Amino acid sequence: MTYISCGWHSGAVHAFDVLGDPVRRRILELLADGEQPSGAVTDVIRAEFGISQPAVSQHLRVLRDNGFATVRPDGARRLYSVDDTALREADEWLSRFRRFWKPHLDALATEVARGKRQRRLAARDDDRSDG
Repeated sequence: MTYISCGWHSGAVHAFDVLGDPVRRRILELLADGEQPSGAVTDVIRAEFGISQPAVSQHLRVLRDNGFATVRPDGARRLYSVDDTALREADEWLSRFRRFWKPHLDALATEVARGKRQRRLAARDDDRSDG
């Protein structure tokens, strides 16, 4: 893959390559809930994506080798957890772009709050009409 040098950290761009795979993103979601044995991760990923155990192991290896996951032995098991090193690099790179989507997220939060308020008022009105 070719990268255009624009003064950004190439590690962050590489992080997006690693995270571009839906299986690896799902594995990180599982690991975000806490340390997980490789067997448990494999069972979930095989069920959800229909891929083989060696394929899941390869995805775990890619995450580990690229700073997204750590592994430690626990008897016969291998326990995986999130390593936030590469995630922090990607977040740092993204930080310069937050100003572009912050107004949209703020507007979304306002609309969500407005909808909740309207539902509460409607529920209160329903309670009054029932009583």
